[in-house]
Amino acid sequence: MNNSVALRNAYKLMLTRFGHLNWWPGETPFEVAVGAVLTQNTSWTNVEKAIANLKSARVLTPHKLYVLPEATLAQHIRPAGYFNLKARRLRNFLTVLVEEFGGRLDRMLSGELNVVRERLLAINGIGRETADSILLYAGTHHSFVIDAYTKRIFERHGWWSDSLNTRDGKSKSQSADTYGSLKELCETSLNHQPADDRLDYWRDYHAQIVMVGKDYCRPRSPDCTNCPLRTLLPKPV
Repeated sequence: MNNSVALRNAYKLMLTRFGHLNWWPGETPFEVAVGAVLTQNTSWTNVEKAIANLKSARVLTPHKLYVLPEATLAQHIRPAGYFNLKARRLRNFLTVLVEEFGGRLDRMLSGELNVVRERLLAINGIGRETADSILLYAGTHHSFVIDAYTKRIFERHGWWSDSLNTRDGKSKSQSADTYGSLKELCETSLNHQPADDRLDYWRDYHAQIVMVGKDYCRPRSPDCTNCPLRTLLPKPV
C-alpha cells in the first residue's frame, strides 16, 4: 500500500470512529486566529478559558485588543500559559492586522496562498503551524497544518521517516525541512477531493489526527490496541 492510499484509508478509519468533528472551535474567523496564537504549547481547554476571559471583558475584536495595554492583555490570557510571551505575539499579529489591513482579517488573508502565508510568517511569533492554522481554519486557503501529532503518527505507521531530515546524527524535528516534508506529503496525497470539498476535508483530517494523537498515539504508552489506525501499523518482521 503506497502512502497516498494509506493516508486516505486512515481518514476513513478515523471518520468512522469519531465522526465529522466540525473543528476548529471559534465563533468567528478572528476568534479562530486568536486561538491559533494562544494554543501554542498548551491544551485547547486552557485556550478556551483565555478566550472566555476576553469575551467576558468584551474586548474580543481586533481594535479593542489592539488598544488594550499589553500587561492587561496578558492577564486576560493567563490561563493559556506563557501569557506574557503570547500577549506580545498576539500584539504583533494585531499590529499588522489593524495598522495594515484596518482590522479586517478577510483583507489580511486575501490573495495568493504563498503571498498570504509569507505575510503571516513575517510576523514575529507566528510560526509555520500557527500560520497554516489561520490560513486553513480562519481563511479559505488550502494549507495543511502539521503538528507534533502528525509527525508521531506518520513515523510510527511508516508513512514518513525522520531519517530523511536528519544530518550529522542530529534530529531536525522542528526544522522547516521536516515541516515542509510532512506538509508536502499530506497535500500531495490528500488532493484527490474537488477544490470545494478539499477545504473541509483537510480541516477535518487535521482534527482527526489531533484526536488520535491526543487519546491514542501518545509519546509514551501509546494505546495501539484501541486506536482506530491500528490496522495500518507496519506488520512485525
